[in-house]
Amino acid sequence: MRTLNIQLKSLAIFRNLLKDPVIAALSEFLNKTDTVEAVSAYAEFVAALYRTDKRTLAGHVQSIVGQDENAYIRMIGRGMTPWPEMEADVEAELQVLQTVADLTPQTLRSGLNWGGYLPGFAVKQVDLAGTYRERCRDIGKYGYGVYAKYHMFYVNQDNKIVPVRNPDRTRLSSLVDYEEEKKTIVDNTVALLEGRPAANILITGDAGTGKSSTVKAVGNELRDRGLRILEVRKDQLRELPWVLDELSCNPLKFILFIDDLSFQKDDDDFSALKAILEGSVSARSRNVVIYATSNRRHLVKETFSDREGDDIHRNDTMQEIISLSERFGIQITFQKPNRQTYLDIVHHLAKEHGLVYDPIRLELEAEQFVMHRGSRSARAAAQFIDSLIAAK
Repeated sequence: MRTLNIQLKSLAIFRNLLKDPVIAALSEFLNKTDTVEAVSAYAEFVAALYRTDKRTLAGHVQSIVGQDENAYIRMIGRGMTPWPEMEADVEAELQVLQTVADLTPQTLRSGLNWGGYLPGFAVKQVDLAGTYRERCRDIGKYGYGVYAKYHMFYVNQDNKIVPVRNPDRTRLSSLVDYEEEKKTIVDNTVALLEGRPAANILITGDAGTGKSSTVKAVGNELRDRGLRILEVRKDQLRELPWVLDELSCNPLKFILFIDDLSFQKDDDDFSALKAILEGSVSARSRNVVIYATSNRRHLVKETFSDREGDDIHRNDTMQEIISLSERFGIQITFQKPNRQTYLDIVHHLAKEHGLVYDPIRLELEAEQFVMHRGSRSARAAAQFIDSLIAAK
């Protein structure tokens, strides 16, 4: 066991794994010689394993190896060939980590001079080298680092890309109607994933029609094919150049998602987005597209003074304002649902949630509900169903 601990300490490619709580606790246990200290360290190791979402040590090791961001996997992600010495290092280190994955409670407890109770953990067999090589061969599908573990991200207040740990789990099957609109978005996204030309998309329409939900649902459907979503707020648009630079070397494909986009006249963020859409060097990355939603067709809030002022270049100014939307290669409109579509959504959601309701009564109450909400929408239908569930 002491030899295994020395081998762990010698890791170079996978050195980040020594900071993993389970591996760190295991190393601490392997270093103990005093019985009392060793028993305590063993229990701490098992406790650390229990705190993960993996039942087995092998499963945990396989997970952290696959998600590790290291010099070797970054080279592969950039399409480079790793150096021969790195290949040899990876092979040797995977053998060490395979030994760790093969450890059983009986093996670890065999050297302890203690016959009393000690906790255990489940055991399974994994092919660490085989699965890692598969990930490397299909790096554009799996990714690495935090992008291998999560599929939705946002830019925080410190201008850092961080994962959404509890993302919206909406699926396309949950979104009723708008089939043509959904197909256009899906087809464009598949083109991105397959390395074909893909367009930036502007999705407009009335509030609550499912614009944002559709983008997130596409992300959920296609995550296993290498799609990731990064949400950027409007006031962060000036940060897009460095975001695009950050993502350009990543083997995965990304949707930069800007929700509820609109501008005031002379808004600095307007110029920032325009520059990106016009095709700056950073914007030419083939693994990123921009999907934006807006309740406004022309994105910039206009006033009558904008239309009737004394600006001698008024026409040029107005054309500049309304032209931003034209810089999106695809424009899609989600129309407000009519009565039948609204009721179809209600019935679909009721069935999805297992609600047993008289159809006529359900439609009557759905119509009464929306009378107090102002207009029919997919959001209003979801709120109505939520009210029925809450009343049960």
